Amino acid sequence: MIRIYFVDDHPLILEGLRSLLGRETDIQLAGETRTGTSCLRFLDQHPADVVLLDTSLPDISGAELCASIKKRYPAVAVLGLSYHKNDRSIAGLLDSGASGCLMKNADREELLKAIHDVYSGNMYLSAELKQALKDECAHHLHITKREKEVLRLIASGHTNHEIAEQLFISSDTVDSHRRNLLGKFNARNTAMLIKCAVDNKVLL
Repeated sequence: MIRIYFVDDHPLILEGLRSLLGRETDIQLAGETRTGTSCLRFLDQHPADVVLLDTSLPDISGAELCASIKKRYPAVAVLGLSYHKNDRSIAGLLDSGASGCLMKNADREELLKAIHDVYSGNMYLSAELKQALKDECAHHLHITKREKEVLRLIASGHTNHEIAEQLFISSDTVDSHRRNLLGKFNARNTAMLIKCAVDNKVLL
C-alpha cells in the first residue's frame, strides 16, 4: 500500500487528485493540505511514502519544502506538480532531492506510473519536462557543487558506499544525488549519464 499525501493550494487540483487515485487498491490517501508548513506538521506525526506537491506554494517554495522533507524523512519520495514545463522552480525542486515532476494536465495513467516509479526509488519526469530540461541543459545545467562532486566520483567508478565515505554523507543521500543527475541529463543509466556529462562539458 502506497501512502500518498497531497500539497497544493488549489482546491480543484486536490479534488482531481482524490478523484483520480481514490479508487486505487494499492494506494492509500494519507491526507492533503494547502501549505508547506502544515505538510511538515503532518509528516511529524503521520507516515507517508510519496508526497505530491505543487512547485509553487503560498508560504514556502516547493524546493524549500522538498529539502525539509528529505532532510527529516529521507525515505519519503517527493513528486512535483507543475502547470508550466518551463517553470524555473522545477530545477530547484530536483536540486532539493525530488524524485521527479509531472505536469498538472497529466492523465490518470501517467500519474499512476509516476507514483509507482518514485515509490520504487526511480526518477520520473514527464516527456514535456524531459524535453524542456534537455533544451535548458544546452544553455545552462543546474548542477550543484555537491552533485558535481558525486558525478566525478561516479565517473571514476566509485560505488555509492565509497562516495558516501569520501564526502561524509549517507549512502541514501548519494543515491538521491545519482537519481537527480540521471533525471537532469535525461540518462537511463550510469554510462549514459557520464557520456551526457562529458558532452555538456560538465566532466572534462
